[in-house]
Amino acid sequence: MLNELSPARAAWIVFAVMFAAIAGAWLFEIAGYLPCDLCLKQRWAYYAAVPISLLLAVVNPSWIRVGLWLLVLILIGSAIFGIYHSGVEWKWWEGPGTCGAGALDGGLPDLSKPVVKCEEAAIRILGLSLAGWNAVISAVMAFVAFRGATSSSYGSSSASQ
Repeated sequence: MLNELSPARAAWIVFAVMFAAIAGAWLFEIAGYLPCDLCLKQRWAYYAAVPISLLLAVVNPSWIRVGLWLLVLILIGSAIFGIYHSGVEWKWWEGPGTCGAGALDGGLPDLSKPVVKCEEAAIRILGLSLAGWNAVISAVMAFVAFRGATSSSYGSSSASQ
């Protein structure tokens, strides 16, 4: 399947998986697993990748490969950020000073909101926290975008899939 991955199909796959992942994060939040500061910052890559990949898949510009390379960079950054946050959760290294119970974010803490520590995983699924799953999903989607960007297939239109 990935050997014959057209640029448009790669964009569709990245869109579908990244949209499902961010929707899953929102559902976990609704279910009571509140995100920490690093969790919220990890979502930025999704907020960029979802509309970019949809635009590439639907509008089908002649520069789709350039857009896929942009997605590769965004998703590699997201994977690295997920690894960093996972390391903070596993206590392999220290997190930022703004990520804990005593953090003062330039003033007094907002006492109306619960404190969510970055050092503690809210939930683990198959041994990985949501930050760990972000690293895995982002790395796999970076690979998909890379395969689409380097594909020898010229069928970049949705109809040629």
